[in-house]
Amino acid sequence: MDFQKKSRLLITCAPSLSQWLQKEIETLGHKVLLVRRTGIEIEGTLADSMRLNLWLHTAFAVLYRLDEFECRDPESLYRAAARLPWENIIPADEYISIVSYVDNPSINNSMFPNLKLKDAIVDRIMRKEHRRPDSGPERTNIVINLYWKDDRAWLYLNTSGNKLADRGYRRIPHKAPMQETLAAAVMMATGYTGQMPLVAPMCGSGTLAIEGALIAQNRAPGLLRSNYGFMHLKGFDDDAWRAVRRETMKAGEKKRPPRIIATDIDPKAVVAARKNAATAGVDHLIEFGVCDFAETPLPPPPFMVVMNPEYGNRMGEISQLEKVYERIGDFFKQKCQGQTGYVFTGNLDLAKKVHLTPSRKIPFFNADIDCRLLKYEMYAGSRRKPRKPGPVETQGS
Repeated sequence: MDFQKKSRLLITCAPSLSQWLQKEIETLGHKVLLVRRTGIEIEGTLADSMRLNLWLHTAFAVLYRLDEFECRDPESLYRAAARLPWENIIPADEYISIVSYVDNPSINNSMFPNLKLKDAIVDRIMRKEHRRPDSGPERTNIVINLYWKDDRAWLYLNTSGNKLADRGYRRIPHKAPMQETLAAAVMMATGYTGQMPLVAPMCGSGTLAIEGALIAQNRAPGLLRSNYGFMHLKGFDDDAWRAVRRETMKAGEKKRPPRIIATDIDPKAVVAARKNAATAGVDHLIEFGVCDFAETPLPPPPFMVVMNPEYGNRMGEISQLEKVYERIGDFFKQKCQGQTGYVFTGNLDLAKKVHLTPSRKIPFFNADIDCRLLKYEMYAGSRRKPRKPGPVETQGS
């Protein structure tokens, strides 16, 4: 496999993250050719994919296009796929898995295209090499992505393997955790760069604080992983890969950023957050504490506050959460005057209980939940009497 041959790269992401992914890709020096709802297309090589896999905070996978062809039924899929020189791409002793997205009237069993494509690949390798790779559902080695819409199909090498969102640091997820790529995009949307202190009350399993720490030190999140799909291809150059990793490691900031403070009222959440931060290698950058969010120790201004309270879809009662959101508004007005605060929520009715007018409402999706990142700029104004802590003050970010 020629790692220097250019092709179309499709870099996938969750819905609502493409604008943040586009900024990342352009920062890395690539020209964006097409923006989709769940991905970005550029031109690049397999060698380029190494760097992209290391640096992208908001991507799911980096896909290298192998072929595009007319495809009307399973037999035409088999014939077209069998023409590709898989023996030059996949070692005969490797393990492959197929991921497909199919919308074709000839298909009524979603697993059948996977089987036909797998057969085309291993049959071709068997004819050429007299051995055939193993196959199965695990995305740990070589992953082939099939996109089949109507009478057109596209085949990609998934250079990432497992999703890039699986950083590997969240060993203890705690409750309702925010996905790492979403947390990174939220931090990007706040404009956080590590130039001022960050306060993350209701930290849950620590994802927002950890992703913020990675951004603050310009640390590539992909360095937390040791296995990628491209490493299992024929022609993979381990020395070149080691050089890319060394270059990426040198790019990280060695200086300590301004304070990052993360608290939660649940001691188990803080234990999980500390362990996750240690696995990510950023525990020395984050000050963790157990307390009600309103008692979070604040640094001297200026600072930024980012909160991810529950929004009633999976945990908590709405009546209890209404009091929590009211207390968030009190916290902002009483202790964060002159600062900027953000609340990420999937319940805009609850957000009204903050009793502050957001200056921005940035749309996101958390799985299939329509969410908003609400920006509040606090100015001097009337104060309310602080309320006592409610029974639901923890979130699983």
